Amino acid sequence: METLLLVRLFHELALKGKNRPFFLKRAKAHVGRALRGLGAALEAEWPMALLFRLPGEAWPEARARLRETLGVEGFARVLRTFPDLEALKAALEKALEGEAFLSFRITAKRTDKRFPLTSPEMERLLGAFVKERTGAQVRLKGAEREFVVRLLPGAALLEVERHPGPGGLPPGVSGRVVALLSGGMDSPVAAYRLMRRGAEVVLVHFHPFPLLSGASREKARALAERLSRFQHRLRLHLVPFSEVQRHILAEAPPAYRVVLYRRYMLRIAEAIAREEGALALCTGDSLGQVASQTLENLHAVNQAATLPVLRPLIGWDKQEIVAEAKRIGTYETSILPDEECCTLFAPKHPVTRARLEVVLKAEARLPTEDLLALALKEREVLTYVWPGKPLPKEPEGALIMEHGPA
Repeated sequence: METLLLVRLFHELALKGKNRPFFLKRAKAHVGRALRGLGAALEAEWPMALLFRLPGEAWPEARARLRETLGVEGFARVLRTFPDLEALKAALEKALEGEAFLSFRITAKRTDKRFPLTSPEMERLLGAFVKERTGAQVRLKGAEREFVVRLLPGAALLEVERHPGPGGLPPGVSGRVVALLSGGMDSPVAAYRLMRRGAEVVLVHFHPFPLLSGASREKARALAERLSRFQHRLRLHLVPFSEVQRHILAEAPPAYRVVLYRRYMLRIAEAIAREEGALALCTGDSLGQVASQTLENLHAVNQAATLPVLRPLIGWDKQEIVAEAKRIGTYETSILPDEECCTLFAPKHPVTRARLEVVLKAEARLPTEDLLALALKEREVLTYVWPGKPLPKEPEGALIMEHGPA
C-alpha cells in the first residue's frame, strides 16, 4: 500500500521575493536527499509544499528523517480525493478507523477559490460529520485531534497524521562556515545553530594525539556523524595540535597558554576556511562561562583572525545549551570523558583579562608559519554522507566515510 507524503517547506520562503526560486530549489534538493533510498517519488509541488508518493512500509523511516530535515516546517501523511464534499467525507471515514479521541477540530485551507464552499463552511460540515461518527466534541483550541483539509485545483488532501519539522533554512543558502569542534557540549550546538540558518558547516577538531590517547578524535567523529544527519554532507578536519602546544609551553607565560592555544586554532581554522571557500569561523563560546571566554580574552583571541568569528551561543547559559544538545542528539556523546587540547598543560590560574601586548610578545618567539604548516600537513580529512551512497572521491589524502540510517 502506498502512502502520500505532504512536506511543508520553511515559512520564511514566503519572504524571499525574487530569490524564492533559489531557496525553493535548495529546499527541494535537501528534502529529496533526506528521502533517498526509500522509494519516494515527487508527484506535485507548490510554492510552499511538496507531495511525494511513498511505499507504505517506508513511512516510519521517512517520518524519522523528516523530523531532522532542516528547512521542513512540517509534514503529514495524507489521503488524496476528488475536491468534493462527499469524497472528503469518505476519506474522513477511512481516517477514523481505529481512532478514539474526545475532542477534535477540522481546519480547511481552500487554495482553489473556485470550490463552491468557503473554508468555514467546509469546517462546519465536515466537523458535524466527524461528531456524528465519533461522538467527540469540537474544540477549536487544545483539541486532542486535528484534521487538516487542503482544497487544491483538481484534488483535495486530507492530513491524517501530521508532525512538525525542525524549521530553519536548507543547508548552503547562507554560504559556508568553518566551525571549531571540541569534544564538549557547546561547539556541536553552535555548529547546528548555523546549519539551521542555512550555513554549510565544515568542522575542524584539534586533538592532542599522540601526546594523549585518541579519545578526542573518536568523539569528534561521533559528533560529526550525528551532525551529518542535519546537513547530509559534512566534512571534518582532524588537526594534530600537540606540536603547537609544545612550543607554547616553552615560550609563553603559563597563565596565557589557553589564550595562545585558541589564537593558533583560529589561524589554522582560517587557513582551512580559505581552502573550503568559507567566509566565517564559528566557535561555541558563551560569554563569561569559563576563564577563556571573558570579553577581554575573546578580544585577544579574535585579533588573530581576519575572518568574522561567529558565536551563536554567546548569550546562552549552560542550561539552555544542555537542553539544545539533548534535543539534537549530541548530549550523550559530548558528556563522554576525553582529553581536550585546551585542558592539556592548562595552568591552575589562567588569565581572565589578557593583555594583547603580552600575547604578541610571546608569539614573537614562536615559529608561527612553520607550526601552522605542520598542523595542516598532518591533518586527516573525513567526509560524512547521510543517507545513501558516498559522494565522488575527495581531494588527495581525504577519506570518504559513508554513514547510512541507523
